[in-house]
Amino acid sequence: MVAAAFSVLFLAYGLQFSYGVFVTPMAEELGWTRADTALPYSVYVFGYSVLSAVTGRATDRFGPRAVIACGAGLLGIGWGLSALVTTRWQLLLSLGVVASFGMSVAWVPCNATVARWFTRRRGFAVALASSGTSFGNFLVPSLAAAAVAAYGWRATLGGMAAIAALLILVAARFMARDPESVGLWPDGDAAPLQSNPAVTGMTVREVLWTEPFLLLIGIYLLTWLVVFVPFVHAAAYAEDLGFGKVAAASVLSAIGIGGVAGRLLSGVLSDRLGQFPALIGIFALQTVSFLIFTYAHSLLWLWLAAAVFGFSYGGGVTVVAPICSVLFGRAHVASVVGALFAIAASPAAIGPWLAGWLHDTTGEYDTAFLLSAGVNALALVLSVVLAVRQATRITRGV
Repeated sequence: MVAAAFSVLFLAYGLQFSYGVFVTPMAEELGWTRADTALPYSVYVFGYSVLSAVTGRATDRFGPRAVIACGAGLLGIGWGLSALVTTRWQLLLSLGVVASFGMSVAWVPCNATVARWFTRRRGFAVALASSGTSFGNFLVPSLAAAAVAAYGWRATLGGMAAIAALLILVAARFMARDPESVGLWPDGDAAPLQSNPAVTGMTVREVLWTEPFLLLIGIYLLTWLVVFVPFVHAAAYAEDLGFGKVAAASVLSAIGIGGVAGRLLSGVLSDRLGQFPALIGIFALQTVSFLIFTYAHSLLWLWLAAAVFGFSYGGGVTVVAPICSVLFGRAHVASVVGALFAIAASPAAIGPWLAGWLHDTTGEYDTAFLLSAGVNALALVLSVVLAVRQATRITRGV
């Protein structure tokens, strides 16, 4: 289960996080501004975030195998058609609509399914699976940049889309809803002989207006509002500072390196120390990362900012499914995580476009990075509130 989820996330997010490599050549060939190239990506982020509520519920009902297989085809078609665009409306349709449908089957179904398969080692298992996202972020953008230099952005994007879709279809065949459905028990244990009780947990309707769920929405809405700014604009920012395309792409790879460490370490720490202390540390680091981006004017400092951002971003998304499993149970965790993702992540569509608009208006990215640091500081405050409130409920036996 972990290996299959890792593979799906590696392929889907490796493709997604390579978009920054295509921004400059696409804008140069088609005569677009940075905001023009960022807008379709923003629509894409909004689309797959909202649709995650649908795919999360579909995963609970039909299982991850069918859901991910359907998404693989749409993902390949959407990104593949994006390699053929000549106008902005075409990219809005191919990337913003078709590819967003496909991408909505990646994060929520994979992480929620792995969370169902584990209890004792849930944090580490989800960390291993979701590290596929960061490995894709680390490896794929640099390969894509080299391919763009050799073959052009259109051939590279089309080829990547086809390969990703095919391999996701293969990985989907190994996904199963939960261990009980195949006669096992979480963490790979044998099912107890005396009983095989149903998996329990709260539904989306039951958690929707609870305090923990509302606090999670506030935390992740704030941080995800700006989370895609580095992914879309960090490479272009490096090029503005005078670095070549491959060097600029290495900044995206540094995010991936940090992300691998962040996902794995946050999983271990959340198992040992608890999810809530891990959450507080994550958002403190993410605030710092955006401040470093603001004042980074050498490749070394860009790598540092990117690595710290990747570490904190990777940790932040890794603990979502385990936290929801702890707070609300396993039975409907995909639906709960999907609802959280749909509500909190959909405003992330604004971030890349706003950063592009600020760059076009001011000629620099400093304002965008400072705003990003500010909203992450607010997410940190809400994380502390959630941790204190949860500790109070445990003390009272609620």
